Amino acid sequence: MDAHNESASRNARSAGMSVFERYLTLWVFLCIVAGIALGQLLPGLFRAIGAMEVAQVNLPVGLLIWVMIIPMLVRIDFGALHQVRNHWRGIGVTLFVNWAVKPFSMALLAWIFLRHVFAPYLPDEQIDSYVAGLILLAAAPCTAMVFVWSRLSDGDPYFTLSQVALNDSIMIFAFAPIVALLLGISSISVPWDTLFTSVVLYIVIPVILAQLWRMWLLAKGEARFQRALARIGPYSIAALLLTLVLLFAFQGEAILRQPLIIAMLALPILIQVFFNSALAYWLNRAAGEKHNIACPSALIGASNFFELAVAAAISLFGFNSGAALATVVGVLIEVPVMLAVVKVVNSTRGWYERGV
Repeated sequence: MDAHNESASRNARSAGMSVFERYLTLWVFLCIVAGIALGQLLPGLFRAIGAMEVAQVNLPVGLLIWVMIIPMLVRIDFGALHQVRNHWRGIGVTLFVNWAVKPFSMALLAWIFLRHVFAPYLPDEQIDSYVAGLILLAAAPCTAMVFVWSRLSDGDPYFTLSQVALNDSIMIFAFAPIVALLLGISSISVPWDTLFTSVVLYIVIPVILAQLWRMWLLAKGEARFQRALARIGPYSIAALLLTLVLLFAFQGEAILRQPLIIAMLALPILIQVFFNSALAYWLNRAAGEKHNIACPSALIGASNFFELAVAAAISLFGFNSGAALATVVGVLIEVPVMLAVVKVVNSTRGWYERGV
C-alpha cells in the first residue's frame, strides 16, 4: 500500500469514531470527578434520587438506561441472521468465546484476584458484590461499539451485523441463566425475580421498542433512517455519562477512602479482554477464516455490553454496591483497551494471512 492510500485508510478508520466515542475514557474520568464532587456537596439530593424506586427499579436510572440502550438496538437488523450460514466457522468461534469461555474465564479471574490476590486490600463486605459486577460485565457481549471496532479493523460489515444480531437473540434467553449459574458458583445469593425483571426491562422491552422504531424509520426511507441514527447516537452516550455521574455520587465515599479499588477491578477485566480476543483471533486463523472475519469475531469476544451490565448491577445490587462500581470500571477502560486490540489485529494481518 502506498503512503497516500495508507493515509486514506487510516483517516477512514479514525472517522469511524465520533468525538464522544473517541474520548469516552476522558468523559468517564470527568464523570467520576463530577459525581464524587456532587455527591459530597449535595448528599440529600442523591439520597432522594436513590429513593425513587418502584419494585426495586430506580425510575431515573431506568429511564436513562432505555435512552442508552434503545438507540444502539435500533442499529441491529435481526433480518441479517440468515447471513450466519455464510461464515459459519467465524460465527462458531464467536459463540464459543462469547458464551462458553468469556463469562467463565471472568468468574475465574474474579475468584483469583478479588478473593485471593487483592482480598486483603478490599472491604470484606463488598468482595461478593465486586465479583458479581465482573460476572455481569462478561455475560453481556458487545452490541453497538463492536460496529466501531469492526470499522477500525476493516472487518466485514455483514458478518459483524449478523454476529451482533445472533448474540442479541441469544442474550435474551441466556443472560439470566448464565449470570445466575456463575453467581451461584461464586456463592452469591441470586435474586431471581430481580434478575428476570432486569432481563425484561433492559433486554426484551428495549429490543421490541427498538425494532418497531427501526421499521417505522426504514418505512420513511434509508436516508431518513441514517439521519435518525446520527441524531440519536449522542443521546445514548449522554445518558450513559449522566448515569455514571449518579453512580459516582453514590460511590464517592468508598473511592475516596480507597482509590486503588478501581485499579484492582481493572486488572482482571484487562486480562480477560486480551485473553478472549487472542483466543478468538487464533481460533479463526486455525479454522481458515479470512482476516476481515477474524477481526470482528475477536473484537466482539473482547468487548462488553456495558450499558446492560451497569443497568443489571444497579437493579440487582443497588447504586452503592461494589457490583455497580465494577461494571463502571469496564466502561472506564473500554475505549483505550479496545483500541489496543484493534491495533494488534491490524498490525498482525500479514502473520494471520500466512497461516490461512
